[in-house]
Amino acid sequence: MHAPLRPPIPVETLLLAYRSGIFPMADKREDTEVFWVEPRERAILPLDGLHVSKSLRKVLRADRFTVTVDRAFEQVIRACAQPREDHPETWISERIVQSYIGLHRAGHAHSVECWQPGDDGTPELVGGLYGVSFDRVFCGESMFSLVPNASKVALAWLVALLDRAGFSLLDCQFMTEHLRSMGAVEIPQREYRRRVEQAQGRPRTSLGTAWRAFSEAGDYAAGVGAGNGDAEGAGAAASPGQRIAQFLTQTS
Repeated sequence: MHAPLRPPIPVETLLLAYRSGIFPMADKREDTEVFWVEPRERAILPLDGLHVSKSLRKVLRADRFTVTVDRAFEQVIRACAQPREDHPETWISERIVQSYIGLHRAGHAHSVECWQPGDDGTPELVGGLYGVSFDRVFCGESMFSLVPNASKVALAWLVALLDRAGFSLLDCQFMTEHLRSMGAVEIPQREYRRRVEQAQGRPRTSLGTAWRAFSEAGDYAAGVGAGNGDAEGAGAAASPGQRIAQFLTQTS
């Protein structure tokens, strides 16, 4: 018999924790308890330091995926919690899922989704990531990929969206070889806390509005849905992926 699910962590508690440099995890999927983590070394990805390989740039320009923001937050977090061959267990328990769904509804958790047409032509979620936002900080929580390059494309879009929206800090929490290859660096927790304090204040615009500026919404996301936010001036006549690749070239 499973232990009864404890109530979700309150939104205010989660935001206070993130502003203090800590975040919750569970030991395994079935846990109803969480523990709070404060890494000694923090992985961050400088918004002007993303490493975009030639192969990834090619994938971006080819628009291999339809990319959206906040279209399927719950699907993304549950996909991130699925077991993998190299990582059968997860720290994303059902209590964590419900807590972050609450944070998403409050406007402080966001997802980036990558879609491809399924066998019947219906868009299928094949990759993405989610994280927590407050002030001009975005804390990446987890990502997943069911097809090659999907999570890399989601991360590239996230960096471009954060930069355009006026964020100043992308926290990756723990370093991995994948993140290191994309340009992530490690800093002491004390330095991380200092950067969080420096990032106080509101960003220029929302991630959804930044998404629209790159995608032009309209027919691009037909059948998948649009991200949140109001339309904003779009760029020249180029595909969304081409705009992202060009933007990242100019800012990195």
